[in-house]
Amino acid sequence: MRQGLAKREGSTATGRPSPLHVLFICSRNRKRSPTAEALFGGRSDLEVWSAGLAPDAEELVTPETLEWADLVFVMEGIHSRRLQLQFRRYLRDVKVICLNIPDTFEFMAPRLIELLEGRVTPHLRSARPANY
Repeated sequence: MRQGLAKREGSTATGRPSPLHVLFICSRNRKRSPTAEALFGGRSDLEVWSAGLAPDAEELVTPETLEWADLVFVMEGIHSRRLQLQFRRYLRDVKVICLNIPDTFEFMAPRLIELLEGRVTPHLRSARPANY
């Protein structure tokens, strides 16, 4: 697992709220969720991670990644169901949102980027306090 997952509470040294921890999940963590991580990872108000649920995923979803996350986006309904089956007890304090993006895109495909921007951004706005 990559290093650096630490749940942070409260505010930063500048008095701003801590970044929102956002986890993107797909099956193998090779195309859709890494595209989302690359797309949203440069924002100062977010810390972004991606992982997959399949045994051969590049980065596997773990209890630690779910405990770290404030908000989880899954690409398909099957991912929501698998999360519930495998990690139910780690999802109590996490909002899980299904983006309904099928596994038909290559990494950083323009249409995939368009879908992610359109479907993720409204949820990020509503998850952040108005003064951020």
